[in-house]
Amino acid sequence: MQPYQSRTPFGARSLTLAHVAAQTRAEACPADTVVHKWEVFRAVCTAKARLGVSERALAVLDALLSFHPDTTLSGDKLVVWPSNAVLALRAHGMAPATLRRHLAVLVDSGLIVRRDSPNGKRYARKGEGGEVEQAFGFDLSPLVARASEISALAEEVKAAERAVRLARERITICRRDVAKMIATGVEEGVATRRCGRGSADWGEIHAQYRAIVDRIPRNAGLAELEGIAETLSMFADEVFMLLETHQKEANPSGDESRIEHHIQNSNPDSSIDLEPRIRDVRAARAGDEGPTSRLADGAYPLGLVLSACPDLVDYARDGISNWRDFLATAAVVRPMLGISPSAWEEARAVLGEVPAAVVLAAILQRQAMIASAGGYLRSLTRKAEAGEFSLGPMLMALIGSRKREKARA
Repeated sequence: MQPYQSRTPFGARSLTLAHVAAQTRAEACPADTVVHKWEVFRAVCTAKARLGVSERALAVLDALLSFHPDTTLSGDKLVVWPSNAVLALRAHGMAPATLRRHLAVLVDSGLIVRRDSPNGKRYARKGEGGEVEQAFGFDLSPLVARASEISALAEEVKAAERAVRLARERITICRRDVAKMIATGVEEGVATRRCGRGSADWGEIHAQYRAIVDRIPRNAGLAELEGIAETLSMFADEVFMLLETHQKEANPSGDESRIEHHIQNSNPDSSIDLEPRIRDVRAARAGDEGPTSRLADGAYPLGLVLSACPDLVDYARDGISNWRDFLATAAVVRPMLGISPSAWEEARAVLGEVPAAVVLAAILQRQAMIASAGGYLRSLTRKAEAGEFSLGPMLMALIGSRKREKARA
């Protein structure tokens, strides 16, 4: 007698039209179709959100595939019949109730089909030659029938992830470019208004830049990221044009020696003019302390400082993972805030290299409430000389202020 293949689940479980569609698709698949089971599984993992399955359901599917002896799936003998106890062990000790729930998810998503026995048990009936004639358990044939569909979904997901990654990279590059171009404009005294048009000063340009950056959601989608990336790209082009126009007007001949001469003398207060003196001071301090001792001046963990002053990260070239990155980023931000080299060197001499950079990050974080960053830094330096200033309360106040803002939001 020809064995009859069950189509409905045992017990109180109901049959849905989705289950019927999955069975129909599996039965329509050509018998000679062959797929690699682990390649299909990796595609399912990639497209899990599109297929409606979770990581725990994938762990169950992984366990089910391990019961099939071959690495390829083909033909009509694709039913595996592990008991719940054995299946739970291969699914990393999953609880029975959780296992049943995720098996139902795999069935509802059309990745497997139930082939239940008359009494609901899972087993295989073998013939006289020892070959399996009929098996009751979970049929893996939908994975074969849907292999090309699942692979296409996985490619779509990869393409979308790549597009998001490229958009984020573009935003990161634009943020770095704009921050450094603003710092250059401030340092070189580049005019921002021409023929009565344009921003009043570099502070206004920086405020415009921050307004764009602050619109970036924490979990932005591709459309939002691409829109912000385009806006930042155009903004970066506009800022670059200001620098380019200034350079062309100041150096119409383009002669390299004249360009270098102009840069050194275009701004009497520029840190470039004072660089030899600063190098001498740093060399003298390095002879006494050494570079490692200056970096050890940070009495507070870097993570705590960045939690209090997160805006500094926006100006980092490749993120801030150590104190050297922190100091390099502070050097970029200092001229943008309008802090003169002399005020900065005085603060470093009194506070220490790392604490002075932490104070600068705090000033950047509160720049909207500080009229003159340079004057504020000098005031804090004088208080530190008198023993009336400590970094701890400043950092704690910034962290508390951010928490209150989040609570209000």
